[in-house]
Amino acid sequence: MSIYVGNLPFEVDQDDVVEVFKEYGKIKRVHLTMHRETGKKRGFAFVEMGTPDEEASAIGSLDGAEFKGRQLRVNQSRPRGPNDRRF
Repeated sequence: MSIYVGNLPFEVDQDDVVEVFKEYGKIKRVHLTMHRETGKKRGFAFVEMGTPDEEASAIGSLDGAEFKGRQLRVNQSRPRGPNDRRF
């Protein structure tokens, strides 16, 4: 499972995301998405943690939390479907 983190400020970097999630357990991977053509951050990321319990704890605590003036959307990520648009 991985965690979707939305509504991130565009100036956030990987270290900022790690700082927010590290209190909930071991972080395996953080992926900040970038626009393919412009190379600019898209305002969301995916986080993988050590265990499903750590991920559930992070989701429960961080969904709706304020981070750098924005309210985070944090939930379990969904796999892409065949009709999902790709930018």
